[in-house]
Amino acid sequence: MAIKTKEYGDYTQPELEDKLRQLEEELFNLKFQAKTSKLDKPHKIKLVRRDIARIKTFLRRLEIKTAAETKDKK
Repeated sequence: MAIKTKEYGDYTQPELEDKLRQLEEELFNLKFQAKTSKLDKPHKIKLVRRDIARIKTFLRRLEIKTAAETKDKK
């Protein structure tokens, strides 16, 4: 279930962190299935890894934005 990049911009930080946790669990399960030879769609691992990277990028952008706003208030 890949989400388009534009849609991540609508999420809040707690929502992104929750989604990241879900994707990391899914990645773990997919890797486990791959090791036990029960994985039907091996390309899903690549898709989930990319989604995790996208979410981490958005979280970092929020962190930088928050830091800049805090700095401007001082």
